[in-house]
Amino acid sequence: MSLIKSITTVGGFTLVSRIVGFVRDILIAKFLGASMMADAFFVALRFPNLFRSLFAEGTLNVAFVPLFAGELHSGGKKRALTFARSVFSFLFYVLLIFTLFMEVFMPAFMFVLAPGFEDIPGKLELTTHLSRITFPFLLCVSLVSLLSGVLNSVDKFWAAAFTPTLLNLMMIGSLFIVTPFIQSDFAPAYALAIGVCLAGFAELIFLFYHIKKAGLLFCLIGPIRALFHLTKRVKLLLKKMAPGVLGSGVYQINLFLDTLFVSFVGAGAISWLNYAHHLFQLPIGIIGVAIGTALLPVLSKHIKAGEKEAANTQLNRGLEISLAMSLASMIGLVLLAHPIIAVLFERGAFTMTDTEQTSKALIVFAFGLPAYMMTKALSPFFYARSDTTTPVKIAIVGVILNAILALSLMGPFGFVGIALATTITVWVNAFQYIWRLKKQGEFVLDNMFKYRIKRIILAGIVMAITLYYSFYTISYYLQNWQHEHGYLSIILLGTLVGIGIMSFTIILIGTGGITIRDIKSFLHRK
Repeated sequence: MSLIKSITTVGGFTLVSRIVGFVRDILIAKFLGASMMADAFFVALRFPNLFRSLFAEGTLNVAFVPLFAGELHSGGKKRALTFARSVFSFLFYVLLIFTLFMEVFMPAFMFVLAPGFEDIPGKLELTTHLSRITFPFLLCVSLVSLLSGVLNSVDKFWAAAFTPTLLNLMMIGSLFIVTPFIQSDFAPAYALAIGVCLAGFAELIFLFYHIKKAGLLFCLIGPIRALFHLTKRVKLLLKKMAPGVLGSGVYQINLFLDTLFVSFVGAGAISWLNYAHHLFQLPIGIIGVAIGTALLPVLSKHIKAGEKEAANTQLNRGLEISLAMSLASMIGLVLLAHPIIAVLFERGAFTMTDTEQTSKALIVFAFGLPAYMMTKALSPFFYARSDTTTPVKIAIVGVILNAILALSLMGPFGFVGIALATTITVWVNAFQYIWRLKKQGEFVLDNMFKYRIKRIILAGIVMAITLYYSFYTISYYLQNWQHEHGYLSIILLGTLVGIGIMSFTIILIGTGGITIRDIKSFLHRK
């Protein structure tokens, strides 16, 4: 399968997952709003995901896929499946023990993660109960990550890319099917937690079916052999995972500290930040990841061939695309934060006050978009040179800075201060990447970048002015974006988004800030 086809497959299903995820968030906002049970559920969902990001997903796949593919190439399918079975069994027993341990001591861990919840009667207990229901998701989804690596190694991408959609569908289904059967004031939150747990098992069964269909099925081995008789290849895998675990661990510390700090801010704060963060992550999850995915193999090829100038050129072009797209996204989210939140979420338990507060967080997060996109474009340069140390060092500086800023800013600005700390930190991280590349003499902004960045900024200014006047012209006649006008609000919001995109694109292409041929060439390059 060609690179562009692989990226299209993964990107397409990622987009589907994001769309279904938005439907899920809209329903969560309707049923839970930004209430105590919403805060409790979001922490319960974040807790297993914290360890999921630490031990599975990118960390496991980056180390496992090359080793499995190597075994497949040199030793054949039987030898590769023996390796996969050993890793799967080791992972299963370790995570099973860890999950049981966490279930027993969950109250203590919840007190450490969200100590501020204790000030509100029943909130910490509810969070503990929900976390006990959601935590088995960690076991299932980590195994799913391994099975995804097996399928991806033989160029079967769609099934693995579809699995996040299953989670969203199960959560949506649980809200409607399970909620009526639960006798509790917090029934929607319990239903969502059950949906998360069931989704883990559904994803596991789904991928096992496709593993079998691909002729790659293997069975579990005994615990003694799996845990205490590790093969050389399994030991090598664990060794290769160590830098990734360290890097992911640094990032997860940031999430942990943010959750801990915001638990003291007050009711609804975690929910407001969570809704805003989901919207903020949309362009990063689709555009940023696509750019990073496309850049890594291109940079690796040029660097291994000693083509330093060609690598520098490609990095400049990647930066141009990431800055152009992120600048447009930032302007749209900043100027349209209120109507976006109102149209998507303001119904049911999600009130006008929640819209106002979530909009504040979204605006602050949005100012960090260009920095996030730059790091997505710059970090592959280090990985292409097999330099995994530098990104970890940058991340460590980021964690320390984020903690200091969050503690300093949450006092005067509340939950918005935590969002502001995140935004400042990502800009510092982006400049760290640029500084280190320049210091090493590996990166120079070329003349074409300097020529185009001026036109990208000009396009952004024109877009901002056009969108500002269009928005306030409509808002003059449309005071309430949700309750009074219903579907008209959706149509007008879509119109504003279209106006913003068209104004930015026309100026950008018209002034030569970027060309359609550049975009096609960048995406289709192998």
